[in-house]
Amino acid sequence: MLQAEEDLLVISAQRGNHKAFNLLVLTYQKSLLRFAYKLCHDHELANDAVQDCWIKVSKNLYQLKDPRVFKSWLYRTLKWRVTDLLRTQLRDKNKCDNRLNKDFTGNNQETDFEHTSDVKSERSNAINRLPAIEKQMIHLFYLDEMKLAEISIILDIPVGTVKSRLNRARKLLQQKFDLS
Repeated sequence: MLQAEEDLLVISAQRGNHKAFNLLVLTYQKSLLRFAYKLCHDHELANDAVQDCWIKVSKNLYQLKDPRVFKSWLYRTLKWRVTDLLRTQLRDKNKCDNRLNKDFTGNNQETDFEHTSDVKSERSNAINRLPAIEKQMIHLFYLDEMKLAEISIILDIPVGTVKSRLNRARKLLQQKFDLS
């Protein structure tokens, strides 16, 4: 979708056009779900976060002054919603742990799939093993194809910091592939 088309849809949705808002939802739903899942690794939590994000966006869209920043605003809203849900989930888990007075670390019985011949799977595994910040950078830049400035707005950090984090993520990935 061209930026001008998106801007017109946002303006229309701000004026109460439900069809325009639905088109925005259709345009971004899949990428928002991917982004939310990359942040939390839980399909249910990702779905809840995206749904909550759209509710918040529908209620606050009229406050958006510049339709050109809609995408960044949308992703930032989702990022904060996922963070809130993860925080709540952790708090609930800690309450449960304290009540039962048990350690739920359990046995780590994950199967090691990193040595498959499928290159795509190896890349995906390497990305998933990155620290959260670097994983987020790779996801936003390469998978969601966002510009550095958009990532800067979403994460509320300077563009230079985005560049350095992206560079660090690339180096970490390169090291992981060199060691294989």
